[in-house]
Amino acid sequence: MCLAIPAQIVIMLDDMRAVVEIGGIRKEVSLELIEEAKVGDYVIVHVGYALSKLDEEEAMRTIALFTEMGREE
Repeated sequence: MCLAIPAQIVIMLDDMRAVVEIGGIRKEVSLELIEEAKVGDYVIVHVGYALSKLDEEEAMRTIALFTEMGREE
């Protein structure tokens, strides 16, 4: 099973790399698979790559679901 999670771009390092924040943790990811990313955008991240952009509303819904799942353990 693969898991890709939403993260927000917080720092652009260059055209191909950015720092994203996931639940308070920051991680450098590759932007090679998406176009025109900027600080504030939400992206789906899997194994160090941003796979696609998504809108803020969808990102918030997904993050809320992950948070809820974490509480049910």
